[in-house]
Amino acid sequence: MTDTKNQDIDSQLALITRGAVDVISEEELREKLASGRPLRVKAGFDPTAPDLHLGHTVLIHKLKHFQDLGHHILFLIGDFTGMIGDPTGKSETRPPLTPEEVKRNARTYQDQIFRILDPEKTEVVFNSKWLNRLSPQDFIRLAAQQTVARMLERDDFKKRFASGSPIGIHEFLYPLMQGYDSVALEADVEVGGTDQLFNLLMGRTLQKAWGKPQQAVLTMPLLEGLDGVNKMSKSLGNYIGITEKPEDIYGKLMSVSDQLMFRYYELLSDLSTAEIEALKAGVAAGREHPKAVKQKLAREICARFHGRDAAEKAEAHFETVFRKHEAPDEVPEYRCQADGDTVWLPRLLVDAGLVKGTGEARRMIKQNAVSLDGEKVGDIDFEVPAGGEILVKVGKRRFCRIRFS
Repeated sequence: MTDTKNQDIDSQLALITRGAVDVISEEELREKLASGRPLRVKAGFDPTAPDLHLGHTVLIHKLKHFQDLGHHILFLIGDFTGMIGDPTGKSETRPPLTPEEVKRNARTYQDQIFRILDPEKTEVVFNSKWLNRLSPQDFIRLAAQQTVARMLERDDFKKRFASGSPIGIHEFLYPLMQGYDSVALEADVEVGGTDQLFNLLMGRTLQKAWGKPQQAVLTMPLLEGLDGVNKMSKSLGNYIGITEKPEDIYGKLMSVSDQLMFRYYELLSDLSTAEIEALKAGVAAGREHPKAVKQKLAREICARFHGRDAAEKAEAHFETVFRKHEAPDEVPEYRCQADGDTVWLPRLLVDAGLVKGTGEARRMIKQNAVSLDGEKVGDIDFEVPAGGEILVKVGKRRFCRIRFS
């Protein structure tokens, strides 16, 4: 007879470990799944930035996999640890957030995560609830669980120590407190990025020290950005924000390479592994056109954050702008009241809402990505005559009709 219980665990494991880099350990995770009880699955996020991009959602999407299988999600917002600053991957001490910044960013996170997770099945927790209660004696006991030598095994600390860059004592406390979160929450599983492995393993160490069952650890890769090389990052400008306009999300996804497209499918799509493999095989055999497969992904991701109707309109917008090389039917307008006869182009782009700052404006101009009435402008010092109206295009998707008065 077929062991249906083991089959069910195998299918759960296949979904849970899809795209994962580290599973510590698969045997422990299998045993936890075999218990038949809903597992307590934790992922922590420091509220360091108010807006999430697709790179952040890799972890949230993995939480959804657990949630779809009936497990209990603990979405931890590190309002206490956020005021220390995660040293992971940092070449210098990170400035701590103020309590006001933490609260503001935490509210934004909660608004955004429920575009993926079911709010009725998600427990949002803040680690200040238990970390604020720790006494000085508790912190000494916590600090006694690790040595300085062990902390310096971390690559970022090791490099900073070797280069003579300062390392704050409080930064050593960060992984200890993240690990203690797992003790307080009695986590069965913790999910994090590959850069968080040291901190996640700390949870196992501290749970053992406190006489609790050790959590299984699952790490997910850092999603490559639109350039296909560096991890998705706002500072590098290679990101897709989940609160961006539908046409921007759709257009950016259509710009990724064919190879990167399937990486996004694996880490972001709700399609099964078998369905994704079928798409890959179809492209390889010439049965499926890469553009059509990419459109399928763009529709899915766009619909996740803005709804199906918005995704369909974004696709129509893309076809109009890119295939027909036309401006979209609805172009936002900006009325500019100039102080003189001309306006500096980077300032105009900022004022019209086409870029976030003059630094980005200069970069786009240098990349030959700015046009006025269809003519490319490559001079960052260009002065726009302040009269009449012009159609401004930035990149491939941003348009604005500017009327001077």
